[in-house]
Amino acid sequence: MIFKSAAIGDSISINGVCLTLVEKRDGLLGFDVMEETVRRTGLLSLKSGDKINLEDSLRAGSPLGGHFVLGHVDCAGAVRSIKNRGGEYIVEIEFPAEFSHLVVEKGSIALDGISLTVGEAGRGSFKVYIIPHTLKITNLGMRRERDKINIEFDIIGKYLYRFRELDKKSGVTEQFLKQMGF
Repeated sequence: MIFKSAAIGDSISINGVCLTLVEKRDGLLGFDVMEETVRRTGLLSLKSGDKINLEDSLRAGSPLGGHFVLGHVDCAGAVRSIKNRGGEYIVEIEFPAEFSHLVVEKGSIALDGISLTVGEAGRGSFKVYIIPHTLKITNLGMRRERDKINIEFDIIGKYLYRFRELDKKSGVTEQFLKQMGF
């Protein structure tokens, strides 16, 4: 379906990586990929025949069925473990620990572009609980231990963290405000 409606210049998500369509012919879609994208994502680990998650951009007026997923991958992680507990799948993901401040329990996260909820958060790892339906309709059902996976942290959390960091550097503190009569 995406192939029919896609036009040159459209943004299309490949495993959660937002890419611009630059070529469309013979049933194939072509994209330019920059070094920054290769460095931050697991796109190079894809092999011919791999199942991928393919989505076009959210259109204005369309329902939002998860959180805001932009396709701007922050890093590649790896599947640490997959456990099946009576049809409930627990997937643990490890990732560079310097991003740990962006993962919160019950917060949003995208794995290969799939909007999920963090079940447990740790330093350098987190767990998500996945229903069988999600495993069936996405490439998560094909994932195995040590597979690379693209991670996009929640944009709202990233903005809040950035704002807090900039606020710390501004010198505006509660004590400063009191001194100024606020």
